Amino acid sequence: MRVHALINPGAGTAERSNDLQQRLEALFAAHDLKAELKFVAGPALAAAALAARQCAERGEIDAVIGGGGDGSLNAVAAALAGTDIPMGVLPLGTRNHFAKDLGLPLELERAVAVIAQANATAVDVAEVNGQVFINNSSIGAYPFMVLDRDRRRNAHGLAKWSAMVLAAIRTLWKFPRRRLLTVVEGRSDSHRTPCVFIGNNEYSLSLPALGGRPRLDCGELWISVVKPKSRLALVWLGFCAVIGRTDLADDLVTERAAAVEIRSRASRLPVALDGEVTVMRPPLQYHSRPKALLVFRDAAQLAAAAEQGPVPPDAGR
Repeated sequence: MRVHALINPGAGTAERSNDLQQRLEALFAAHDLKAELKFVAGPALAAAALAARQCAERGEIDAVIGGGGDGSLNAVAAALAGTDIPMGVLPLGTRNHFAKDLGLPLELERAVAVIAQANATAVDVAEVNGQVFINNSSIGAYPFMVLDRDRRRNAHGLAKWSAMVLAAIRTLWKFPRRRLLTVVEGRSDSHRTPCVFIGNNEYSLSLPALGGRPRLDCGELWISVVKPKSRLALVWLGFCAVIGRTDLADDLVTERAAAVEIRSRASRLPVALDGEVTVMRPPLQYHSRPKALLVFRDAAQLAAAAEQGPVPPDAGR
């Protein structure tokens, strides 16, 4: 199989590996994969993904592999969504949410072995105002915190986690709350909230799958609005999420839908997409794109899941 592998050298695991290129070349060769490796980051990654898609459309390669964290995988998925070109995943980030929800191994050798199986299945992506996301999008506290983290890193050269801690403290101090209107299937609801979270399929709120998604192919968005809270109550909500408390109905308004429109009086809104923040003009038009992305997955893991039967519709609620 001929593949282009697009690797973000600044991703969490990749950044700490001195011999990543040599390891990948050896692993691809061992699994009979003819791979061209490109180490790219930032806007260049999105451009490289589009170029790789064009190579696949001309029949020059068979698949495109994304290596990095969720933001890097987002860039590759955005280029391939809506095509019949399969995507391989090398989980080289810090958290690797997409890989975990796909049931992929996090070890590099096993991840390459899954790609070599060439077992492609279709999963959903979601979209807001024309921009794709594979995990989730949010408005409010989280994008505010990410922007402040990046400002601190650029201005003072702080490490990522140190900057994030300081940004989290400032976010709680400022406690940004927005007046937003959500429109779902013609029904409008007004909210004054510190955070709106839109998942590409439903997220679990209970252990042991807290923060994961049982399914990535239901063709749904999971819309979760944090009810108006004080600073202390918001900290408590975060603590409850960490310990896996399941009775969150008093803290969140949740629903599932194929699409949602979010309106605001603001002329621009910072919006987080798979951990990266962009600024968009409302209204924000979110919708699911069912089974728009082909991804290589482990055949044995999928067979085991099939034997267990379908996930109940309210699993994780």
